[in-house]
Amino acid sequence: MADHMPSGPVEMGADMDYSEHERTYALFITLSKYGTLVCVALLIAMAFGFFTSAGFISATVLFLVICGVVGYLIRGLPTHIT
Repeated sequence: MADHMPSGPVEMGADMDYSEHERTYALFITLSKYGTLVCVALLIAMAFGFFTSAGFISATVLFLVICGVVGYLIRGLPTHIT
């Protein structure tokens, strides 16, 4: 049988949209930063609520405070590699 495999370079397809790649990467890094923040704040608030006598309301307030303060601090971190 005849072999119909392409013999040219793989990059012969459409041009890459590098600006879209950079926007997607920046979005991924941003979601990773804030997702990690929420997970860590939730773990701290759960430990505070379960292992102290503070209770659910105090743990919820602590969660919101941690998310607000740390979220404000990490909003200026770079989202791309230069």
